[in-house]
Amino acid sequence: MIARVEPLVNMGQITRVTVPMNLALAVVAELDDLTVGGLINGYGIEGSSHIYGLFSDTVVAYEIVLADGRLVRATKDNEYSDLFYAIPWSQGTLGLLVAAEIKLIPVKEYMRLTYKPVVGNLKELAQGYVDSFAPRDGDQDNPEKVPDFVETMIYTPSEAVCMTGRYASKEEAKKKGNKINSVGWWFKPWFYQHAQTALKKGEFVEYIPTREYYHRHTRCLYWEGKLILPFADQCWFRFLFGWLMPPKVSLLKATQGEAIRNYYHEMHVIQDMLVPLYKVGDALEWVDREMEIYPIWLCPHRMYKLPVKTMVYPEPGFELQSRQGDTQYAQMYTDVGVYYAPGPVLRGEEFDGAGAVRRMENWLIENHGFQPQYAVSELNEKNFWRMFDAGLYEHCRKKYGAVGTFMSVYYKSKKGRKTEKEVQEAEQAILDAPYAEVDQPADC
Repeated sequence: MIARVEPLVNMGQITRVTVPMNLALAVVAELDDLTVGGLINGYGIEGSSHIYGLFSDTVVAYEIVLADGRLVRATKDNEYSDLFYAIPWSQGTLGLLVAAEIKLIPVKEYMRLTYKPVVGNLKELAQGYVDSFAPRDGDQDNPEKVPDFVETMIYTPSEAVCMTGRYASKEEAKKKGNKINSVGWWFKPWFYQHAQTALKKGEFVEYIPTREYYHRHTRCLYWEGKLILPFADQCWFRFLFGWLMPPKVSLLKATQGEAIRNYYHEMHVIQDMLVPLYKVGDALEWVDREMEIYPIWLCPHRMYKLPVKTMVYPEPGFELQSRQGDTQYAQMYTDVGVYYAPGPVLRGEEFDGAGAVRRMENWLIENHGFQPQYAVSELNEKNFWRMFDAGLYEHCRKKYGAVGTFMSVYYKSKKGRKTEKEVQEAEQAILDAPYAEVDQPADC
């Protein structure tokens, strides 16, 4: 029950091979083109992460080429265990990932998906989301009480749809009276718009072929497709040209001019806020107040208490609080996905995109939250290491000879600037003192 894959293998390729065998990765990121290497070195989540954690938590071994050319295999209990725990979130700055061994789980042919509308203020929507997968009696490991898949979409400050899924056999799905919905067909309504119908017609249940469910957000890139091609959700376009969707993200990036890129940085938000589950309501109110972006995607994930302190880690003492969703070995977090043009931009008003991101990052630091490093970031080096823990990472940088060969993760993840020198110059421009709490490599 282990898949050994190379880092450029993507989610679409893996599910195409495994699902017909009634197998799947424990965490299958939603978009087809996301690669194993990116999800390990960066950040990967899916609707099953409330059970299995982030994508990197399902990996049992890494094969890494170190700076000196050695090929090593790192597991959690061999001589390279420190490297094993340091690789996630490192952005390839400790060594070159050349293979990974990842857990597989048995699955069934269909997903029985329940759509449940929730109405109320943002705190009430957040509680409805929490109640959809986290038993109030604390029995978080009971499969009878916890669904296989979870996600919620907040459509307005007062409306949301909570979706919970359980694997179902072909025999169950095809029983008389059950509705099968093949959401993967090019002419079908985009998934987030289909789910929104629950706000009008009330709670309903349908069966979706498992592989199509995994990649339900691929065709419209969640709801970003609406901005890229505003008419692409129309019936005529879906029927005639829907097979062209989605445009390749790599193509979109390659064809962006500097003006378009700057516009996206300032007038458009693609951010994920990873926050403790009990702070989801606060996060939703912050996004509504500062950005006015809807829909918002909510997806829970476990943050495990590990033998060592990694770059991301649960709140100290969380296991003593007995909060809803937490266990003794993991704190429940949530990805608050904020992807779209802010309300002020859509209304033609002034909007300070960089300032909003800075305020978001400060809010995350104050609330023990994390920002995935793929996103446009305004963090300076000091605040980057306030958000993430540098201890194990810097230890491995020195121990395995990465210093002087691989760029530091802070510089690697800065978007829009390509070299350490350029980032340093930008840092100097705001006269920020060097971060003294972490020993920095001499060449930084």
